[in-house]
Amino acid sequence: MRERKRSMVGRVVSDKMDKTVVVEVERLRRHPLYKKTMRVKKRFKAHDATNACRVGYMVRIKESRPLSREKRWVVEEILKE
Repeated sequence: MRERKRSMVGRVVSDKMDKTVVVEVERLRRHPLYKKTMRVKKRFKAHDATNACRVGYMVRIKESRPLSREKRWVVEEILKE
C-alpha cells in the first residue's frame, strides 16, 4: 500500500528561478521552557512546471521524489492570488 505524501500550505516568497518557487511555511510551536507560542518559518523550494506562481500567492505544496539538489516539493494548487 502506498503511503500518503505530506502537504503544506505556504506563501511564495521568490519566483526568480525558472520552474521553481520558494515557499515559506509558517507554523506555531510552543517554547519548551517558557511555554510561549512562537512562529517558526521554514522555506522550501517547490517545482512550478507552468511558472504560474508569483510572489505573495498562497499555495499548497506536496512532497515528491528529489527533482534537484534542494527541490523535493511540487506546487499542488494555487489557493489565493
